[in-house]
Order: sequence, then C-alpha cells, then structure tokens
Amino acid sequence: MNFNRSIWVGAAVSAALFAAAQADGAGANNPGGIWLTQAGNAKVRVGRCGGGLCGTVVWLRDPIDGATGRPQVDDKNENPSLRRRPIIGLSLFISMRMVAANKWSGRIYNADDGKTYASAVTLQEPGTLEVQGCVGSLCGSEMWSRSSLR
Repeated sequence: MNFNRSIWVGAAVSAALFAAAQADGAGANNPGGIWLTQAGNAKVRVGRCGGGLCGTVVWLRDPIDGATGRPQVDDKNENPSLRRRPIIGLSLFISMRMVAANKWSGRIYNADDGKTYASAVTLQEPGTLEVQGCVGSLCGSEMWSRSSLR
C-alpha cells in the first residue's frame, strides 16, 4: 500500500485494508494488537469489540500530506462532512463478524476512494493477518505482520 494517499491494496479492485480498536493482546487465536500493512506504510490496531472485530489506523509512515503540510485527512470520502477527519484514528472495519475459526467477514472502508467494500480478515498464524477486499467476485488481499506501535 502506498500511504501517500493509500489504504488500498494496489491493483484495480484490490482492498483498502485496515483494522483496529480495543486491542486484546496477541494470542494464537487472537487478532488483537498492532499490525503493519504489507507495504509498511501504516499500522492498524485490531481488536475484538461487541462480538466482532474493529479497527483503527494508529500510525502512518507519512502522516503529513505533502500538498497541504497538514495531517492526512479523509478527503476522498463520499460524504463531504467527513472529508476533514484525520486518517490517523480512522475506523476501517464495518460490521466485521466472526464467520469461522480465525475468520471475520463484513465491510471495510477505503480512504483512497471514500467507499466501503465487502471484506474478510483471516488470522493465518499468530504473526500473519490476511486482509481481503472485494468488489463483486473480484478480490484482492494482502498479508499484514504483527508489529509494535513504534
């Protein structure tokens, strides 16, 4: 992911992918914690919440928009009233519910185009999280690795 403006897995219809909220601590069957995106441009805090999985962007490699000199904002959001909200702190998973062991399904927000997409998040092993986004039957995914906030 190129996070000069990207929360999207590159490719025409790949997935915008992040997650987070209350971190539950890392365990064998627990996706909770800080995850570094495949490209290393963002970190997302993933945690269980209300029976589902929530997520928040907590770090960007380039937190300042080069064009404005200000923190990056959700300027592509379809809702004009949300276009000034910061990317750091942005919740990305929507109605993400467990559908199988170590797998959650719902929707994910893509800050690159301001839209939401069908999504699945799968804990592959304690240190690897697969995040997938789909438009119709066309899907893209990337692998995230456990990280720290530093």
